Amino acid sequence: MGLDELIKQCANNDHKAQKEIYQLFAGKLFSICLKYSKNKQEAQDNFQDGFIVIFDKIGQFNFKGSFEGWLKRVMINTVLLKYRKKNVLNIVTEDIPDEVIVEVDDDEISLDFLLNLINELPDRYRLVFNLYALDGYAHKEISEMLQIAEGTSKSNLARARAILKLKIETHQKAQQSI
Repeated sequence: MGLDELIKQCANNDHKAQKEIYQLFAGKLFSICLKYSKNKQEAQDNFQDGFIVIFDKIGQFNFKGSFEGWLKRVMINTVLLKYRKKNVLNIVTEDIPDEVIVEVDDDEISLDFLLNLINELPDRYRLVFNLYALDGYAHKEISEMLQIAEGTSKSNLARARAILKLKIETHQKAQQSI
């Protein structure tokens, strides 16, 4: 059975088709939840909520563009909705710091270490950083998704980069002194 047929059957609440869609995309969608959540437990909750929304809205998929891209967007929006409700995304000032460049020596810094640093960022910075740097959204899109000003998105990204740069430099200095 093709993907298009599975999608149509899911829209008709076919549980077997829903299980197949779940099995096909669970890994990729859970990794998105991990990226946008504070910890694994929150990621699991977001993942479950996201699939509920996906199966509730699957009839809205119009078979234009990538189904996987649609799934990712629904999952991201489900997670972001929780943060918007908590009102953790806005900042008091809109001052935009200068562009921060983060130099990373691949031999000294592991991907896991970098992902942990990103995960430690405050929610508003982590979400914008992930959307912009890891998922390639523009600030205009991020501002719409998070319901914040475009300047706030830019400011949050700059602050996230500044924090990451400081933590990476601190780590590299500690490694050099060993």
